[in-house]
Order: sequence, then C-alpha cells, then structure tokens
Amino acid sequence: MSVSAVSGAAASPSTAASDVAKATLDYNAFLTLMLEQMKNQDPTAPVDHAQNLAQLASFSNVEQSIKLNSKLDLLLAQGQAADAAGLIGKTLTSADGTVSGRITSVEIAGQGLVAHLEGGQSLTMATGVRLS
Repeated sequence: MSVSAVSGAAASPSTAASDVAKATLDYNAFLTLMLEQMKNQDPTAPVDHAQNLAQLASFSNVEQSIKLNSKLDLLLAQGQAADAAGLIGKTLTSADGTVSGRITSVEIAGQGLVAHLEGGQSLTMATGVRLS
C-alpha cells in the first residue's frame, strides 16, 4: 500500500507538554491502525512484518526524542532558577551605568533573566551588564 505525502501550513509553536501529549495520541493511533491492518489483511498476501516493526521502531524513537527534549527543557529551567537564586543580594549595573542597585528578586522571562532591583527598577541580564 502506498501513501502519498501530505503538505500543509506549518504548525504553530507549542509547549513540550503538548508535544508529548500529541506524540502519545499519535502513537496510540498508529498502534490502533496497525492492529486493524493486521486484523483485516488478506491472508493470501500478508503485509511484511519487518516493515511494520521498522515503522513502529521509528515512531517510538520520535516519541522518545520528544520526551527527552521535554526533560532537557526542564533541566535547563532548573539551572536558570539556580543561577537566578545566586544573584539575589548582589549589585547590578547597566551597561551604560544609568541603572544600578541591589537585586531583590530575579524573574526568568522569555528574553532571559530579569533582575528586579531595590527601588522598583528592573534590568534584563544582557551583554555589558556588570554584576558585583
């Protein structure tokens, strides 16, 4: 049986958790389809089992890669949190020297670490920012 490629619009970015959920759903759907194919195959021309196993192994590898990426993202976030905790109490000065103060809290944002200073100012940790 031959299946042609399907093309479409690119998917929007999603979180690692939804990727894992999608992979699990797709993996279960693949297993259901494979079992139905085996149940309904023509006994005089059976499907090659080696091909089925190769497809199953490939799909399993994709699922494991998604789970591994999810765990690596979590590990990276934990590392950033540990780094952020070590900054509290230190003095931070902007690259141009206009903003300076003691760090009271640190936020992990999309653009990186954002330090909140005494006096209510915030400063994104970027190139040129001095920490003392």
